[in-house]
Amino acid sequence: MNRVTVSDLNAIIARLNRVCGTPQEPYAPDADGRLRANIGNWHLSRAYGGFGLHRMVTDGGGVSDPFGHHMPARELLNRISAYLRGFEDARRAA
Repeated sequence: MNRVTVSDLNAIIARLNRVCGTPQEPYAPDADGRLRANIGNWHLSRAYGGFGLHRMVTDGGGVSDPFGHHMPARELLNRISAYLRGFEDARRAA
């Protein structure tokens, strides 16, 4: 089994953003040049010796965590893969 890297996690999160039609970057400059959160963006969080999936929910940078905690890279990759399959299956069924 190959090691799961940060690049692997970022790639699957980019795919999740494409499938959901959400911005790829968590922050973007506004008209005044200040950074503002891109609501809806999915991005990688690193803390507590593990990795998490966060979704931007407020323009001030507040996030939600669909899995509730940080975990090893492989576990997060597997969970995001399952999450993506759910989105894609729902889209095909519609």
